[in-house]
Amino acid sequence: MLKLKDLAFACFALGCPLFAQTAVPSAPLSQDARPEPAGERLTFFPHPDTRYLISGQANIIFQSHAGFHSPYAGQNSLLARGEYKTSLLGTFYTGFKINPRPRYETEFLLDGEAAGGRGVSEALGLAGFTNLDVVRNPTLGSTPYIARVEVHQTIGLTDTLIDAQRSPFALATKVPERRIEFRFGKMSVPDVLDLNDPGSDSHLQFMNWTADNNGAWDYAADTRGYTYAFTTEYDDVDWSARYALALMPTVANGIDLQWNLHRASGQNFEVEYRKTPLALLPKRLFDPKHKGTVRLLGYVNHANMGDYKQQIDEALTARAHGDPHAVPDITAHPLQSTSKYGVGLNFQQELPADLRVFGRFGWNDGQHESYAYTEVDQTLELGGDLAGSRWRRPNDKVGLVGITNAIKRYHQEYLALGGQGFILGDGGLSYAREDIVEAYYNAHTWRGLYTAFDVQGIEHPGYNAARGPLVMFSVRTHIDF
Repeated sequence: MLKLKDLAFACFALGCPLFAQTAVPSAPLSQDARPEPAGERLTFFPHPDTRYLISGQANIIFQSHAGFHSPYAGQNSLLARGEYKTSLLGTFYTGFKINPRPRYETEFLLDGEAAGGRGVSEALGLAGFTNLDVVRNPTLGSTPYIARVEVHQTIGLTDTLIDAQRSPFALATKVPERRIEFRFGKMSVPDVLDLNDPGSDSHLQFMNWTADNNGAWDYAADTRGYTYAFTTEYDDVDWSARYALALMPTVANGIDLQWNLHRASGQNFEVEYRKTPLALLPKRLFDPKHKGTVRLLGYVNHANMGDYKQQIDEALTARAHGDPHAVPDITAHPLQSTSKYGVGLNFQQELPADLRVFGRFGWNDGQHESYAYTEVDQTLELGGDLAGSRWRRPNDKVGLVGITNAIKRYHQEYLALGGQGFILGDGGLSYAREDIVEAYYNAHTWRGLYTAFDVQGIEHPGYNAARGPLVMFSVRTHIDF
């Protein structure tokens, strides 16, 4: 049941720019997730192309399920009884061009956030959780905080300028065709890496954690999804390369960051190629104006992570020596620095008739504990969206995606023996892949007001074949100020 302060927060959200607190940060604004047609404004207030930016958004998501089959449950299980929750959040963006010259533009960005409401079961029990806008630690409260404070520097390598989409993370509308960009400060690593135009914006597109991000990418972040990082990016005509060095949390899903880079760090690499292979087809079969992009991601984390096999062996040894109730504990190890690595593939392709398809594949070694994002060691995602031009609503979108998540052998055995992760832990496990289908219709109501209806079907929640299936219904109100 909503508390009085949550209802007050909702009223506040409908009347003025807000701040937001999210499980991962406020959704990255993809390059074409919300194009603005000539003569039509998609925000409540105009945003002229000036040296400064002041904007905001609010997001209210109501989610509910009617219950599902569950012969047992544990400390971190999704509740099997019927449940409903509302998350209330928004973001206030500010930016200023310190140097407005496109070839050497310097920007300062400062964003604030706050939140109210909760996710179902306090965001536990699902690797692919159903609402990207909720915090995994409900004790953090709704006090506003600084989400991003960063400097963004562009160094042009040519005088040739090309058009760019202005956003809260990049204010320029013209940028050098070949350039180097640097960012330094507090940010979210997915602001820069693993972007996907049909599948990155949880405020106008899909809501599931593993639909809008690569679930197997355990990217460096605190509980709210932010970290301090340095990123560099090289952009050319058809391709880009990016690198990010970021601080890791001191403990899994922790709010505090480890500032000693010798003890912990997250290193991320990405290469992007923007020339679709379909362009090789004859023009009668494929219009080269339909853009396509492929991105290859790699990461290595160093942090105080536990080893699943080591903790399993200790629990089994304790059971063999007279403690039949011993369970493995992934956090019960001396302070250490271990490594975890993974790769990801991300693609998107425009097709005729306002249709876009996209997908992701992700893999990590699965040996060390899931530490910062979610408990996924392998993921495969394929989906698409369709603009509403055919029914004379060009700013409406309908989307459909299928996702299958998995964990590796020792991660499976750890949960089966009663171990607890920071998201999962049913007290036992009959392993199966966690399979998800999500569909939404996002309707543009007027100016910056959108309403979405979303349904998610999840088979084997938390990788447990003994529990489920689950059907989650959602209604989302989104406001762009």
